[in-house]
Amino acid sequence: MTSSFKIHLRPNERIYINGAVVRVDRRVSLEFLNNVTFLLETHVMQEADATTPTRQLYFVVQSMIIDPATAPLAQKLFVSSMLVLRKTVTDAAILNGLDEVELLVESGRSFDALKAIRGLISLEDEILRQQPDDGLLEREQEAEIA
Repeated sequence: MTSSFKIHLRPNERIYINGAVVRVDRRVSLEFLNNVTFLLETHVMQEADATTPTRQLYFVVQSMIIDPATAPLAQKLFVSSMLVLRKTVTDAAILNGLDEVELLVESGRSFDALKAIRGLISLEDEILRQQPDDGLLEREQEAEIA
């Protein structure tokens, strides 16, 4: 028998449970008595925020959890995203993290994979901050305005 798991939600908070979106109207505690796939609203990344390779990987894994009906397609995207990341990333810590993420996803532990990817996002952000600003982003923004 599996042990129960309890979570606490605030008013108007959403939770994604086995593909269903649930919003509570008051403070509530939920106790899951069996295995369940869920994602708290605070861990959900919007598509518009998936702006870097690791954020895109997070979005793909998140999709596996939120919408189990499309999980096979998300799994294919995951595999192709991992291939691209492994070809383009040179940072050893990120590459090691990708190994961990892949093992977690393959073993059905997508929620744990999201936690690992959040750590990779922090590493990626640090790498991006260290890169010299060549004005490319600024020129792209000017082109969008024009």
